[in-house]
Amino acid sequence: MNASLVAIIGIIWFVVAYKWYGKKIEQRIIQPSDSNSTPAHELYDNMDYVPTKTPILFGHHFSSIAGAGPIVGPMLAFSLFGWLPTLIWILLGTVFMGAVHDYTTMMASVRSKGVSITDIAERSVSKTARWIFSIFVWLSLSLVQAVFAVLTAQTLEQKPEIVIPTIGLMFLAVIFGWAVYRKNSNLLISTIVAAVIIFLLILAGDFYPIPASYDFWLLFCFVYAFIAGVLPVWMLLQPRDYLSMYLLLAGLVLGFIGLFVTNPTINAPMFLSWQSNNGPLWPILFITVACGAISGFHSLVGSGTSAKQLARETDGRKISFGGMITEGALALLVVVLIGSVLKWGNISTENQSNFVFQDLMKQSVNITFGTALGKVLNSIGIPLFMGISFGVLMLNAFILTTLDTTVRLARYIVQESVGTKVKIFTNRYIAAASGLLLAYLLTQGNNWKIIWPIFGASNQLVAALALFVATAYWFGYKRPRKFTLIPAIFMLITTEAALIYQLVWQYIPQKDIVLSVIALALIVLGLIVAVEAFRKIR
Repeated sequence: MNASLVAIIGIIWFVVAYKWYGKKIEQRIIQPSDSNSTPAHELYDNMDYVPTKTPILFGHHFSSIAGAGPIVGPMLAFSLFGWLPTLIWILLGTVFMGAVHDYTTMMASVRSKGVSITDIAERSVSKTARWIFSIFVWLSLSLVQAVFAVLTAQTLEQKPEIVIPTIGLMFLAVIFGWAVYRKNSNLLISTIVAAVIIFLLILAGDFYPIPASYDFWLLFCFVYAFIAGVLPVWMLLQPRDYLSMYLLLAGLVLGFIGLFVTNPTINAPMFLSWQSNNGPLWPILFITVACGAISGFHSLVGSGTSAKQLARETDGRKISFGGMITEGALALLVVVLIGSVLKWGNISTENQSNFVFQDLMKQSVNITFGTALGKVLNSIGIPLFMGISFGVLMLNAFILTTLDTTVRLARYIVQESVGTKVKIFTNRYIAAASGLLLAYLLTQGNNWKIIWPIFGASNQLVAALALFVATAYWFGYKRPRKFTLIPAIFMLITTEAALIYQLVWQYIPQKDIVLSVIALALIVLGLIVAVEAFRKIR
């Protein structure tokens, strides 16, 4: 099948869905009004509550929610089940579940003074739901931190040429934030200057690679994430996300242009099997694609940071619904690219090629994606080595963005829950360090591919529970329930089934005590919160 045709159909679907279904959710459920003062204005503190221009907030929100999820998840699902089932779930799940989840949870937080989704669970459901949901989310965030720290460390070790642009972007973000927020520099001019510097950093990285060990980079990731999680949001997190957005958007746009220029044919299998090494198509496909269709992590970003920065309620659909649609477009590009420009075949007869999907996946998903993107960028005149480096840097920048955002979100949860009972946990340094400690322990002895399925399941279960909470919240304003309740029920059944499958057929037989305990805890905690929420909705 022609890859360009598949991509065009997917893009048209997402554009139509944003205008049609996004508008329906806005009118039927949210009903925004700019006469309402948002938490960013009402509770301004120059630390977390900061009114933010729409382009910058979209950059922060999109960079935070995107991360590696819409790239890694679809690639793994593609390798297990084929490109067609993966793509169908991306196209449908993004619109009817992911975008609805993101929009309704973020705006519920905006109407609740910017508190996290766990706090909304107490107000809309019960205290029991709030405490259990908080524990559940904290565990899930630790899994995210573990997976993404490992991915970043592996990439920095394997591609030392991206070290300079990766670290350089951090310092550039601090300078950018200072210039825009403290010196009122023109946003457009500052952005153009920053883009030129990023390009120079990429060139410098190619000429001066900096090698270091995996263990060094793993420790570096945790130290960086801790610092970013405790600094004021405008100083590092927000400007870094904003600048990273342009990396991703550039890769997204140039990737589609290169795809249309090369006009390749999808050579990978449309469908592989109903049963993979990781389990059956249902429910494993859904938790493997993860953020490429729906992600509970997005409700934490929307209610944890974005709701505290939204300047006007009418911007909510652009930020959250639009952000998820853009993420779906990225997942679409990933599936089409790796299915067409990379070779899929007998590894034993094609092992001399640098473009065999299975061979590249043995190195890392980052290099696999970077190579695929580099090939299509090469068709529009960008040197192959530079295109590959750009693709790897683009993915790595977003992995780090998600990593530092999760630390901040985990800090909020600890401060808002445990901190109300034990005063020491109101300290942002201790609150941030608590989750990182568990994440670091999870990275010891566990390959990221082992952690990813339980991360995907926990992430999808957070989405299901967040949708239950959103249903209870908006039903309190007499809004219709079907738009959020149906996705909530589907995701609850799917993710609970996935966790039970992993526990019974994988973790217990493998005698993996850590993942067995985590899976069992997630199953029980998820059911309790769902029962509490459903009882309230009834």
